[in-house]
Amino acid sequence: MRPWTPDIDLPDHERIAHAAAFCERMATRHSCRSFSADPVPRAIIETAIAAAGTAPSGANRQPWHFAALSSPGAKTALRVAVEEEERNFYGGIGGSEWQGLLHNLGTTADKPYLEIAPWVIVAFGQTKANETDRFPNPHLVESVSLACGLLLTTLHLAGLATLVHTATPARFLNRLCRRPALEKPIMLIVAGHPAPDATIPVTALERKPLDKIASWF
Repeated sequence: MRPWTPDIDLPDHERIAHAAAFCERMATRHSCRSFSADPVPRAIIETAIAAAGTAPSGANRQPWHFAALSSPGAKTALRVAVEEEERNFYGGIGGSEWQGLLHNLGTTADKPYLEIAPWVIVAFGQTKANETDRFPNPHLVESVSLACGLLLTTLHLAGLATLVHTATPARFLNRLCRRPALEKPIMLIVAGHPAPDATIPVTALERKPLDKIASWF
């Protein structure tokens, strides 16, 4: 065991100020669906993944693996596979009600940003530590999602635009990223600079107020 050492010893008013400043910065985060091809240094992606690796996880199993795609060939293959799944979704599998929810966000089956953005990060969840492990990793999706939250936050603080995409079904990602069958694709995170003509849908600017997302007892 190691003694707990506070990171920063601050009076309460400074803690509140730090929290408020962070909240204000994160309020500028929005999903981007129009990226430029301007390069992003690998060091930023590496740092963001390292930050993701500090997330809490069930039984501290750290059941995540991040495959970072930047080569044109890999991104083209990814786009082809994702758009095939998306066409099936928009063709009826997704249901008219779900598609109606996405209509105002400008989401379609076409995903050109998967080729244009400099980076696409595929987050995998490791169902078990290895093939011989009898016990599954607990709280897999929750653990990987927490890590992805830190990844997104780090990329935003680095001044990059991001987009989360969940492809279902997504087992083709195992083949594309050469990941073992015991890993489950959880989500894609597109990262890069926004295109000069990138916009934010009006509906995406709406945030639920604090009294709608919190209760106090």
